[in-house]
This record gives sequence, C-alpha cells and structure tokens, in this order.
Amino acid sequence: MKISNNWLKDFVKTELKTERIGEFLTDIGLEVEGIDKFESVKGSLEGIVVGKVLTCEKHPNADKLKKTTVDVGNGKVLNIVCGAPNVEAGQTVPVAVVGTKIYDKTGNFFEIKEAKIRGEVSQGMICAEDELGLSEDHGGIMVLDETKYEVGKNFADYFELTNDEVIEIGLTPNRTDAMSHYGVARDLHAFLSTNQQKSQFNKVASEPLNSEGSHDFKLEIEDAELCPRYIGAVIEDVKVAESPSWLKDRLKAIGLSPINNIVDITNYILHGYGQPLHAFDADKIADKKVKVGVVKPGTKFTTLDGVERTLNGTEIMIKDGKDTPMCIAGVFGGENSGVSETTKTIFLESAYFNPVAVRKGAKVHSLNTDASFRFERGVDPNLTRTAITHAIKMIQEIAEGKLVGELLEEYPKKIEDSYVILRFSKIEQILGTKIHREKVKEILKALEIQVLNEIPNGFEISVPAYRADVTREIDVIEEILRIYGYNKIDAPQKISFTPVKLSANDQDELENSWARALQSLGFHEVMNNSLTSVKDETDAVKLLNPLSGDLAFMRKSLLEGLLQNTVYNINRKNQDIKFFELGKIYHKRDKYEERKQLAIIVSGRDVAENWLQPKSAVSFYNLKAYVKVLLERLAVNYKEVALSDERFSDALAYEADGKVLVRIGKVAPALLKDFDIDQDCFYAEIELELAQELRSKNELKFKDIPKFNKIRRDLALLIDKNINYQELYQTAKKNKSPFIKSINLFDVYEGKNLPEGKKSYAMSFELLNEEKTLEEKEITEVMDSLIKSFQKEFNAELRS
Repeated sequence: MKISNNWLKDFVKTELKTERIGEFLTDIGLEVEGIDKFESVKGSLEGIVVGKVLTCEKHPNADKLKKTTVDVGNGKVLNIVCGAPNVEAGQTVPVAVVGTKIYDKTGNFFEIKEAKIRGEVSQGMICAEDELGLSEDHGGIMVLDETKYEVGKNFADYFELTNDEVIEIGLTPNRTDAMSHYGVARDLHAFLSTNQQKSQFNKVASEPLNSEGSHDFKLEIEDAELCPRYIGAVIEDVKVAESPSWLKDRLKAIGLSPINNIVDITNYILHGYGQPLHAFDADKIADKKVKVGVVKPGTKFTTLDGVERTLNGTEIMIKDGKDTPMCIAGVFGGENSGVSETTKTIFLESAYFNPVAVRKGAKVHSLNTDASFRFERGVDPNLTRTAITHAIKMIQEIAEGKLVGELLEEYPKKIEDSYVILRFSKIEQILGTKIHREKVKEILKALEIQVLNEIPNGFEISVPAYRADVTREIDVIEEILRIYGYNKIDAPQKISFTPVKLSANDQDELENSWARALQSLGFHEVMNNSLTSVKDETDAVKLLNPLSGDLAFMRKSLLEGLLQNTVYNINRKNQDIKFFELGKIYHKRDKYEERKQLAIIVSGRDVAENWLQPKSAVSFYNLKAYVKVLLERLAVNYKEVALSDERFSDALAYEADGKVLVRIGKVAPALLKDFDIDQDCFYAEIELELAQELRSKNELKFKDIPKFNKIRRDLALLIDKNINYQELYQTAKKNKSPFIKSINLFDVYEGKNLPEGKKSYAMSFELLNEEKTLEEKEITEVMDSLIKSFQKEFNAELRS
C-alpha cells in the first residue's frame, strides 16, 4: 500500500523526516518496503528559464531548422538551433539551458549540452509543452504571455508543482485499521505521543451539511446481515469535469490515474479515510428506489469493465426499484449505472457490507478492487457517515453539486465495540517485563481503546469497532507491545527449557532422524507449497475457493515441486542437486486421502569435479544407496518388485507387509521436458506413515560391539544367465546358520572361457560368532551348506 507523505501530514503534524517516519512505522508493524520521490512534473522544471527570442533566421545548412538568439536574463544571450515551425522573433518562451535534464513519459532523461547542429552552435533548447511534461501537446514550442512571464525568471516559479515522498507499506491482512492515510496517521501518532516525540493528530468528524429541498428516493435493505449499515445521498446539478491539480496529484502520487472529479473524490475518500464510496447516475435508478439484497442465480450483469458476468445468487447486489442489478456491492460497479460526462444528478453510497459475503462475491468473479480489499477485511462501521459527509462537501466545492433533502440511512443494529478484560499479570507473563500501569493506560488512550473500569489486577476496556482484529486479551497485549516498542524488551540472558525425548512410537523422531541422515550425506531440505495446478484432475482435490488458477488444487505428488526446485537451481548454475522434502500429498478416491511422504531427488554429479574424477554423474544406484541408508533405521524386511509408473522411465518399488513402502525411479524424459530440464533426475518417495507403522513393530535394541573378528569367505559360482543375484541372495538368507552376518556380490563376469549360457557371480560372506572365535570346522560347515543350497536350487558349479 502506498502512502503519500504530504497526504499523511494532513492528519498528523510532525517535524520528522520521511526516512525517520518510515523507521517508526516499521517499528509498529507497518513494515516500510521503500520510499520513492514523486514529482507532479518530472524534474520539477529545474533548469528551465523564461527567455525572449531576439532573432530568428533560417539555418544555412538545413531546410527545417532555424537559428535563433535568445535572451535568458542577466545580459546573457544564447545561440539556439530550433526545429519548431512556430518559432519567431519577439516570442517569450521557456528555455532549457545547458545542464538541464529533460524527461520523457517513462522517466528517462537526456541532458542538454552545448553542441553543433549542422555546423551551427546550439547552447540550449526552446521547449514544447510535452517536452516539459505539462501536457501532451507537441504542435510546436510553448509561447508565453509576455505580460505574465519575466525574462530570466525560473519557469517553475509560475507553477504550483507538487513534490512528495511516497512510502510503500507491506500491509499485513490483519491490519484493517491501517488501510488508509488516516489509519496510518492514527497509528503513527499513537507511537509518537507515547514515546516523547512531538505530533498533533487531527481526528476527523462528520461535516455539517447544507441541503436544499427534498427528493423522492427510497432505500430498502432486504437482509441486514449482508448490509448492517447503509447511507445514501442525492446530489443534483453536478458538473462532471476534470479534477483540480491538487486532487490529481494526490492520486497520481499513490499510483492512481485520475478519471473525473466525482470518481476522483470517491477514490480520495477511500484512500484518505479507508471508506469505499460509490456514485450512481441517479437518473438511471428506476422508480427512484435503491435496494440492497441478492438476485436470482443465473442473472446476467455487465460490470464497468464491459464484461458480462453470470451471478450465482450469493453476491450482495445494489438494485433499483425494478430489481435490476446496478452494482456488486463492495466489489465493482455496473456499466449502465455509473457516472459519465452527461450525469447531472448522482446517488452517493457509503456502507458497511458483510466482509465474508463481499469476499465470496469478489472471488467468484475473480475481482480484486481497492473497495473489495477493504470491505473483505472489515471497514470502520462508525466512519460511514463521516466519510460521506466529507465527500459531499468536496462535491459541493469541486463539482458545484447541491445536496438535496436528508441523507437516507439504515442502521438497524449498531455494531458494538469489543469488551475485553486486560490483566497486568498477563502482560508481564507475555512480555517478560513490567510496564507501569499508567504507561499502559497512556498507550490504550493513544490507540483509542477506552478504559471502562479499573479493577485490582487490570482494566475493563472497550476496543473500537475499527479494530476488527483486536477482540481478545492477547490481541490487546500485542497492541501495547507494538506502541511501547519491541526494542525495549530485553532479551533474557538465560533461557531454561526441558528437552523432549521422542520415543520410537513418535513419527517426528523418525522424520528428524532421516532428515539428519540426509543432511549428513550432503542433502538440502526444501519446503514447497501444498497448493498447485495439475494437468490431470483425476483424483485431485480441488479447492472450493482458490486464490488463483495456479493454486487451485492440493498437490498429488511431491515430485513436481522438487523438479521446480531443481530447474531453479540449474538455471542459476547449480547443476548438482541433492534435495529432500517432508510433506503431505492429497487424493480424492472413494474418500479423501492424505499421506505424508519423504521425497528425495538427485541430479548432476555425485561428487565435485576434480582431476581424479572429472566426471561422476549421479545414477539410479546412488539414489538406491541413499534410500537403503534410511531403511536400515527401520529394521524391516522388504522385497524389490518391478514398478509401472508414468512418472518414471525405469522404476522399482520396495514392498513390506504387502504394501508399497518405497518407489524409486528415473524421471521420465517427457516430464523433464515439461520443466525444461535437460539432465537426468532420479527420484524416490517413502511412505512415512507405513514406515512408522513397520518401525513400531520392530523394536530396535542396543547390542554391544562384538569382541571377536568377522571371518570372510568367497564363492565364485558358475550359474545360468537367467538367474539373478536377488535369487542367490534370498537363498543364502534362508540358511539356518546364525553365523552369517552379511552377503555381498563383488564381481560379475560374462565372456570368454565360460560355457554357453553361463555367467560367473563372485559372492562374499562374513561370518561371526559373537561368543567365541569361529573354528575352521564351523566355517567349513556353513560354506558347505551354502554350496549345497546353490547346487540344489540353481545347479550352480564352483569355479576354481
């Protein structure tokens, strides 16, 4: 949100510089993101002087140029080459002298320098209106009235130029009270007045109005829940025209484009006081009746932007006497009821609409306006009359309108302030420091929070309705801290806490354990948004009220988010990727499903490039090894099975207890192409709930490190080519010997000197008796039993 410093000081008088004001606003929670300069005329006409053309003759070397001499005061005469067709001797003109910066519409500038143009010296420039930013006219140079302009004077002295500083505030959604210059000024004054800084706050009140005659307009509120308060005014004989310069400059400073005096006044009130207004062409209101309610679902309505919209029947609508919709209340006006150049009588609206209903109406039609932004969060219901009276006063002064009759108002049930009991003990508990009760009272008063009664340990207070976010004791304490000053709270020198020991039955312990393991292996943790867009909406969970089309679904997989992280890093020259994410995925099948997974993605090189290993691309097996490191912490048995998944070109799964525990694969080229990734990526996902369930069944117990050494024995087996290592491994695992501790395949050979259809597997076995040293006889028995098993199951032969 943009705040004009000049406008801000209409409400709070202070001698502080803008930068200091920005620091204080940030201290009280209105974070300032930047301060920019605003000039009603770019460059403020600096370097432009009033000159007199003494001579004007044709340029000797150019048909369309003229040679002039121009008196710019103090006896100084400049030679200037000019291309304007209307330049003549005797004219009084604006002149840009050497060193002046001339700005274009985009804010870029060029500097006037002494130069030769077609062989003739030129020491400045005679300016046109558009070159100075005074208008769009480029019909020729600007010729001035010599009776009003004195040669040698600064041209800027004849104009009321506006120079301003604009503060950009990153407004948080809860700060409904600060959605205007008045609201920011009120908050700033509260801070300054309680922290020994000079300031004077001009509190606004309703303006006294003079009305003439009477009108026949009527008001009907069909549902007070949708519209608790509504005020309307009829103003005749308005002259719709261009706004005065001061009003246009105020709007331009905060990034708004002036339209006409009536619309500009409503925008001025909205950004000045935080109360949206809407002006209707009163002659277009059928039966001179304004109704506030809903319309039938399916009703067509064309908004100010020319778009025909189909209403769903839940929007708050402003209608005429024939129930014809004129405006989506609090959101957007209608094309056929708005103010135009021919408008003579207006019906001016100021209201408080139900915030939830306004938000729903805005979201349904994907409309986000300045009015809906405020109504959705809850405007001040007690400012409604004040705002409209100020607007009427401005319309009377600027558009020469005449207020007719009494204001129409419906306010059946007053919106009450919030009643809160504030305890001093709670303030001390939350803030960790003691604030004197008189200081607390001073801060509350500055925030316009009324102390109703003093009780032994605190106050009974009434929080004004404009603070829609302050309804509880803790909210009031936060307000006190904001104004008191976060920086005044000392950080404790000693922090006491009790570490929580997580049991094996706690899934957080498993997640933390896995996260630490992956970090030790060089992985970085990422966290992506659960809201996304999907190509295939099958079994996807769609939001009823999405923020945008790109955030309309709950994610079905963690893969897409990790691929976005991957391409983001690759595009920034970080091509070696090792990421993991702990997050939930969502599906809608027979019922809604929500599962938590650990997802891992690797790409690029496994180790940094060096002279010994210049190329070491990560592979499927690297990822498989990382997954096995994690699964070792579960102490569960699982088996590998083939996996068919359109996300992968090659994939397998680990199953345990008949359920898929892990999916590992090489990401499909088509999916990589969608993300503009041109290097291989390998992805794995582990089902966390299943992992925790399996882990709980297998209690891990500490065992002493064996005192005796392991014995290794190798076997070189000649087997049929169709036999894989997994089969050999499972056969060895079935061996009844308690001494076999590990099994490994360390060599595979297929080639010369082997019989047709055969291959050689070299396997190693580590044997250990944890109670004594193994004897050769025991070792032989184990190896013989293994050999017999391989011979029986696979017709294996021992290679010498």
